[in-house]
Amino acid sequence: MTRRKADPAFTPFSDDSSVRTIADLSFENGTARIALHGSLDITRDRDGLRRVRDLKATLDAIVTALEGEDLPEQVAEEPEAAEKVQNPFA
Repeated sequence: MTRRKADPAFTPFSDDSSVRTIADLSFENGTARIALHGSLDITRDRDGLRRVRDLKATLDAIVTALEGEDLPEQVAEEPEAAEKVQNPFA
């Protein structure tokens, strides 16, 4: 069994660049939102227990960060950046 240390650099909502990864599940940090991508198999063994504890610790940190703030009802949606591309047929 490979042990991985908890990522001390992941502080929920503190930056727009850190990522916390548990197996194939990634938590992409942001100052307004945290995006989850991937999947996580929780197996009935020691690896599964370790993964679910890592998941719980990450979710607990997110809950603690949210509970410690005066939150708006909803964050504004971020507009997608439009990239202008030259028309190859013009």
